[in-house]
Amino acid sequence: MTTGRSGRTVRDLRRGNRSAVLQQLYFGTPMSRQELGPATGLSSGSVSNVVGELVADGLLEEAGVVDSDGGRPRTLLRVAPGSGHLIGIDVGETRVRVELFDLTLTELARTELPLKPRGCYDVGPIVDHVRSGIATVLERAGVGTERLLGVGIGVPGIVDRDAPGGTVVHGQTIGWDAVPLEALLRATGAVPPEVPYLIDNGARTLGQAEMWFGAGRGARDAVVVLFGSGIGASLITDGSPDGAGTEGAPLEWGHLTVQVRGRRCRCGALGCLEAYTGAESLLARWAERGGDGDAVAADAVARDEEDALTALLAAASSGDAAALAVLDETAEYLGAGLSDLINLFQPERILIGGWAGLMLGPHILPAVREHATRYSLRHPAARVTIDMGSLGPDAVTVGAATLPLAAFFAAGGRRTPPEPATEAPGWQTSLRSRGGGAAAGA
Repeated sequence: MTTGRSGRTVRDLRRGNRSAVLQQLYFGTPMSRQELGPATGLSSGSVSNVVGELVADGLLEEAGVVDSDGGRPRTLLRVAPGSGHLIGIDVGETRVRVELFDLTLTELARTELPLKPRGCYDVGPIVDHVRSGIATVLERAGVGTERLLGVGIGVPGIVDRDAPGGTVVHGQTIGWDAVPLEALLRATGAVPPEVPYLIDNGARTLGQAEMWFGAGRGARDAVVVLFGSGIGASLITDGSPDGAGTEGAPLEWGHLTVQVRGRRCRCGALGCLEAYTGAESLLARWAERGGDGDAVAADAVARDEEDALTALLAAASSGDAAALAVLDETAEYLGAGLSDLINLFQPERILIGGWAGLMLGPHILPAVREHATRYSLRHPAARVTIDMGSLGPDAVTVGAATLPLAAFFAAGGRRTPPEPATEAPGWQTSLRSRGGGAAAGA
């Protein structure tokens, strides 16, 4: 294989050229071959060769013709939606949501599988939900795995993608201690061995979705907040107008200490931001203040957190003093927590998402902005905007699907087989002996 002075091989150059053309057509409008040259920086000969390969591979298709000045009409090209499939999965704290998309991230099928009430995050049932969810969406869409480019999964906790044997998840708040999730999923046989699982923190997948397709599009950097039962964030940097090339890092922001010797957090520490702003904590504080919160606490096993939060917001709208006090306190703690992100990272935008964030945002966003400005340094506070994410409750699953999509782009439009992952026999034995459950959450 010929190697240039930069160390890149001819294969590397071809892959990079394919990736450039694919991403230009994916994030932009349909273009002709003549327009692709200036847009990608490639020569007309390179564009012709790459387009020919991508059309032969079925990845590009014609999207009409346009007249040219004094010449032959030019054929427009676009990415062929049906040339690949992607699965995005949100392993949340109340349900597992599974969605199947075509290559352009148009939803083809979905399913939602509820988890047990708060406090129960057994690994076995979650693995079973993922397995059955994949089978369900493929069956509903009437497609097989031949064109499946990968399965992306957003999870709570710290994700170690470089662990021996495959991705491992450390989810202290949900009782997951070094869970070998990739090996466990691979052992189910839900997808063929050549289909990769790509696992990342849910806040990061939310952030990538908003930067590629949502309210973060066009920003160079942003912090995206995932506000659910708990709270987390991701810092997305090196963004670009076409959505490609973003880099992100999940932040365990919910576990910053905001009150010394304060409320006990789910992680076991005292005074974490999550102990004052997560939906689970918010509902507990409402219960402690009396009113209808007592009913929420007493019926916690039977009630869904989303239903309980709806009840709190209804109480606040009717003037319930306890509910209003909890919302005011939550807004101030959230604003103060955002000020730490503003002072540390000086982002261009802050976006709030997650199911609880979407519910609470219309009620507390103005107060959150006010508190964030008050607690921040003036200069970084003056350049940041704080808004809601625009992708709704499906943002984490869309973001999860971008994980195999990004890998597909990086490989120049070719599916890259996953690295061999060794199984975790200890975990398999544990799963069988417990009838499917393992590592009960705190």
